[in-house]
Amino acid sequence: MTSANTRPTTIEADGTEPYTVPLAPGVSAYIQPDGGWCLNNAGFVTDGERTLLVDTAATERRAKLLREAVVASGAPLPTAVVNTHHHGDHTYGNCVFTPQATVIGHADCRRETLASGLQLHLAWPEVDYGHIEVTPPTLTYTDELTVHIGDTEVRLLHPGPAHTVGDTIVHLPGQGVVFTGDLIFNGGTPFIMMGSLSGSLRALTTLRGLDASVVVPGHGRVTDVGVYDTVERYLRYVEDLARTSHAAGRTPLEAARDADLGEFATLRESERLVANLHRAYAELDGLPLGAPLDLLTVLGDMMTMNGGRPIACHA
Repeated sequence: MTSANTRPTTIEADGTEPYTVPLAPGVSAYIQPDGGWCLNNAGFVTDGERTLLVDTAATERRAKLLREAVVASGAPLPTAVVNTHHHGDHTYGNCVFTPQATVIGHADCRRETLASGLQLHLAWPEVDYGHIEVTPPTLTYTDELTVHIGDTEVRLLHPGPAHTVGDTIVHLPGQGVVFTGDLIFNGGTPFIMMGSLSGSLRALTTLRGLDASVVVPGHGRVTDVGVYDTVERYLRYVEDLARTSHAAGRTPLEAARDADLGEFATLRESERLVANLHRAYAELDGLPLGAPLDLLTVLGDMMTMNGGRPIACHA
């Protein structure tokens, strides 16, 4: 295991170009600044003979840049791709790495990838995605799966409905590294519209129990476990706001419009608050965790919270 005092806590980078962060021998994160809508993170694990990739990217061009970064590191092209969830910024680029690579994910990730189709095209039709073929996981699991890349143990853990219904935590116990997918945003507003508020809080308990000191969030810079506290405080804020506003008969949009974000005002994509309130209201109404919401209503409310402007995809 790499000595803790050599591990990064927060990685700074200038500009907007993606960059690679070595985390441990054979383990790297791939960061796309500034981590806003559709600018996700990825990562890769290699023993010099085989490579496992964690997530891809939202466009063909960005997925090819990721592929170039893997090769530039001296690693062979991936033979496995793990998707942390089904959202297009993490899965669209799968097709760049198949059929050479097997795509692995939770069973619900496969189902949602197929059901959602060209999901980003529907939300942001103006973006040049390049040639994208929907490519779901072909190897699935339900609770836990372990993959070995040489001597490196890669544990895939499903925390239950959280960011989505099909999330995967990628934990490298020997290296003290965890790839969280969008269970964690560093510098951005958490987003639970397609998952669960209570489930996201439980996922934090799971993450804290992994004894991983290096945290690669789904969006934002590589960081440490302190980010869990920030995310939990935000989720508790949403929980409290939802409870009082729901009891008062206020709509999620009314509650979000009048909310004082306080310490969370500096987080990117603050319009997500209203989407998170919709999810919290659904749970207060007794709907199953991850039950589908009325997306047109939720997206419309987010646009209202964004000053009436469409939400911008940065890919």
